[in-house]
Amino acid sequence: MADEDITRRRFIAEGAVAAGAGLAAGSALAVNEKTPPPKDKVLSYDERMEYRRCGRTELWASAISLGGHWKRCPFRGADFQKNRTEIIAKCLDSGINYVDACCEGEISAYAKALEALGRRKDMIFGFSSCSREVRNPKYRTKKALLEVLDDLMKKAKLDVVDIWRITCHEPGGLHTYNTACEVAAAGEAAVKSGKVRFFGISSHDRRWHSFMVREFPIISVILFPYTAKSKEKPKDSVFDIVRKHDVGVFGIKPFASNSIFKGSSAPDDPRREEDDKAARMALRYILCNDAITAPIPGLIFPHHVDNCLKAIEERRKEDLAARPAILDSPELAALTADMFDRLPADYEWLRDWEWV
Repeated sequence: MADEDITRRRFIAEGAVAAGAGLAAGSALAVNEKTPPPKDKVLSYDERMEYRRCGRTELWASAISLGGHWKRCPFRGADFQKNRTEIIAKCLDSGINYVDACCEGEISAYAKALEALGRRKDMIFGFSSCSREVRNPKYRTKKALLEVLDDLMKKAKLDVVDIWRITCHEPGGLHTYNTACEVAAAGEAAVKSGKVRFFGISSHDRRWHSFMVREFPIISVILFPYTAKSKEKPKDSVFDIVRKHDVGVFGIKPFASNSIFKGSSAPDDPRREEDDKAARMALRYILCNDAITAPIPGLIFPHHVDNCLKAIEERRKEDLAARPAILDSPELAALTADMFDRLPADYEWLRDWEWV
């Protein structure tokens, strides 16, 4: 076993050298609205939406995309699937062209929605099975990970996955180097087989992202938390690695586990207007970092999708100047001043993502 590990490590290290030679140093080639995308390369293009290049994948994703989580969703049973299909349809008709599913229930719900609409080819689909990936010791080998991939694709009736992004450790717990090699080897095999177009990881640990992107060039997409209070570290930032290796970034937890909201965000909630404005401010702030491909909020009701378009509209009017207006907004400062004080107990770790 030891000899096999060494061989795998040597193989991946040699691959890193070869792939790294083709990367342009120093620039992630991040694109914002000042450099419009080629419309013929953008799925579900809508002029009301902004699009950004997802690193060296050359995918063009909507600058606000759809996160798989549906926290505070009141629907159950058939009404739940109806709601998810309605949201997918609304997203596509609004130019939102990436959906990220990070557990098997989410994969099933969104795959069924796209199948029912006959619009699978109109949406970039990213997925992960957090319970059957390397957080679970049973799934820390290339063989086990590829078996799960095959199972998920079969259940979801998918011939190709656009982005397979394996969910890794929570903060404070790095995997072993051998696990890192197994993850990268699984990604290499999946891409080589044609089942997966692009490979990446999701983690709540900055050190893990920096290490994995630096060591394994198969990783072209990463997902990590980025909220309305997050800022780029002036030194040793994850974004240093992102820019150097031209990696796409999707920002999870943009609303800090809903701690920026005062109400339920339901259509009839008396604080809906206030919460919608808070969501727009958070999204506009996050989009000021052009190394981020897109924040991926969970969207529950159709008006949430409309609110994303309104955030882009406000951004065009106020935030594309040299100094984005949202950065100096007293309302944003007030919104984030006590945001972390309202975090749920199991999301206190988000405080560690103030500096990224």
